[in-house]
Amino acid sequence: MKPKHVILSRTDSIGDVMLTLPLAGLLKQSFPDVRISFLGMPYTRDIIKSCSHVDEFIDWQELKELNTEDSAKQLRAVGADLIIHVFPNRQISRIAVKAGIPNRMGSTGRWYHWLDCNILVPLSRKNSEFHEAILNIKLAAPVLKKGQSEENQFRLPTLNEIPALYGFTAPKLSDHSVAGLLDHDYVNVILHPRSKGSAREWGLNNYANLARRLSENAHGINGRKFKVFITGTRVEGDMLHKEGFFELAGNVSDVTGMFSLSQFIEFIDSSDVLVAGSTGPLHIASALGKIVVGLYPPIKPMHPGRWAPLGTNAAYTVKDIECEKCRKLNECECMKSITVDQVQQKIVAMVLNTNLKK
Repeated sequence: MKPKHVILSRTDSIGDVMLTLPLAGLLKQSFPDVRISFLGMPYTRDIIKSCSHVDEFIDWQELKELNTEDSAKQLRAVGADLIIHVFPNRQISRIAVKAGIPNRMGSTGRWYHWLDCNILVPLSRKNSEFHEAILNIKLAAPVLKKGQSEENQFRLPTLNEIPALYGFTAPKLSDHSVAGLLDHDYVNVILHPRSKGSAREWGLNNYANLARRLSENAHGINGRKFKVFITGTRVEGDMLHKEGFFELAGNVSDVTGMFSLSQFIEFIDSSDVLVAGSTGPLHIASALGKIVVGLYPPIKPMHPGRWAPLGTNAAYTVKDIECEKCRKLNECECMKSITVDQVQQKIVAMVLNTNLKK
């Protein structure tokens, strides 16, 4: 089957959605005339709007508030001939059947896919050695193979090939106050210390010490000093203030709670470096080609083998040990044992190698 209109269904977090965009890119590469709709949560809309491979966004929040018949009617009106359940959701799986979408693809790992899907793919994510972006592509492999000639058979892309598949660009907003916060006589560094529970955290003391080290570096790099910005939601910003983070961090710019998602994407695109755990901002910065340092625990499935940032200037730091003792703990010794020196040295080395221009 060569699809004409595909729905990619992924209704979870921003980082997960970012790592689904290469699948959209590969579908467009295999079927240049295919139309792609993305079924997602409303908070990911600006991500999807920034991807050139996706033609339409379908708001799952709006759809799921309707009764089953009306939601099926709306999904039917999209006119798709294939839905790929990248993130399994029982309600969406049932609605897709009622909507009469002729081809419905899902993994064998969900029992309801055996009832609702007519293209079943044996795929287990939990203990997989593959990166999340590759797992998304493996799920769609039966269709992607149809887009290849006999001479040019389908193969999974390498991790180094993923960045070219994002199709992700920052919006150009009329509000110049976002980019105006940055000073390009400096190396502009974003530190994103919180993760909203989506990843293990490095610890506020480590981020504060890194911020102070960078901002107090009298020499900088090639004559450019560092300017440090702290990002996060308004709630996270309030928590950082209550915990005394900004007093420890020294001369930094607090921009927590200042941006919409589209503004935040533009702000990241206008900056030079981003440091974070395995979060949405990390994967946004990676896709935009920014210098990125991701901080990870060596615990499956949270490890960088599954969730590393994939970009032309992306790197990560992880403690080189086999560790399971932190798995059930909120405090992760493996993360906090990554030293400020290690992260600072990686930032400096990457800035030098990238030869940033003002």
